[in-house]
Amino acid sequence: MSAPTIATCRSVLRDGSLLTVTATRRERAGRADVKCSAPGDARLAERMLEVVRLARHTEPRFDSRDQVVISLDRSPAPDERDWELAVVLADRMVRGLWRARGEPVANGFSDAWQLGRLSGHLIGHLSGHIDGHPSGSAGADVLLGGADGLAHLGQLSGHGDPCAGVSSARAWFPLHSGGAHDSLCWVEVSVHPLTLEAGAAALDEEATIAVPGQDAARQLAVRQVLGGARHFDARAPGRWRTTVRFGAPHFQGRSYELALVMADRMARGRDFLPRARLIATGCSDAWHAGRVDTVEAVGPKCALLLREAEPGDRVLVPRAWQGALPAGMAKELRARGASLACVERIGLI
Repeated sequence: MSAPTIATCRSVLRDGSLLTVTATRRERAGRADVKCSAPGDARLAERMLEVVRLARHTEPRFDSRDQVVISLDRSPAPDERDWELAVVLADRMVRGLWRARGEPVANGFSDAWQLGRLSGHLIGHLSGHIDGHPSGSAGADVLLGGADGLAHLGQLSGHGDPCAGVSSARAWFPLHSGGAHDSLCWVEVSVHPLTLEAGAAALDEEATIAVPGQDAARQLAVRQVLGGARHFDARAPGRWRTTVRFGAPHFQGRSYELALVMADRMARGRDFLPRARLIATGCSDAWHAGRVDTVEAVGPKCALLLREAEPGDRVLVPRAWQGALPAGMAKELRARGASLACVERIGLI
């Protein structure tokens, strides 16, 4: 299917007016593969970018030769999300992955774009109301996301639910803020089998890893950690499209790295799943060698782990912590039905 240079898709807003999404494809030339903009709303543009990257997760082919620029002709209300489906469709249309008849109108949103599933829509085209307001120009020709319409993105091409091809795993790591706000945060890795587009250049492993919702520095760090840890696996690169999500948008330090690596290994079937949660802390300057290095704040993090551990949890800490662990920590965790291991390398832990 040949891809157009420009594609548009519209969405019905709460007041019945139409929002237009425009996607333009051009030679990448060293630029970012996706760029999004919204009139006077940088936060909305960030959400658009997150939606696009997550929705691309379940696409079986990867081709980053072009840049796609996506824009809105107006900004919806801050609490409106029905434009999300229109953004996803415009992105797929301009890359030749979906062809619509004319200029489609679509309403829908998702809390799990990385799984290809739509959560629903806010437009009530049958009742003629949107959250109690008349739906104006909404009609039966509007493509609606959700159980009563487009339930998953695979339906666009007559395929099954793409979620069946996604493997996801979560791990938790301690966030130490120096006070009462210490908590556990999760990192989730979702992987989907990947096929390189015919004619595309040799695949850069890190280019297939998306980290929506994080700043550029954290995105780069995550890609480097996973690239190094996968090198240690001695498996052929370029086998997965990967999306990484964190439970917190902003945090400091590198203590998440071991949890990230373990979530990735579990998602790819390279490590065993615990009965409950896997909680890990540690970093490394040599993930390519499988080495686990120490992180700071042993005392506060151990106190947090003891406070939060539940039956079935598996707790991993750096081997360098072994002599500094609180007395009786391992015994107390066992009494709760959890386990503790001090590790110096990744592998079958």
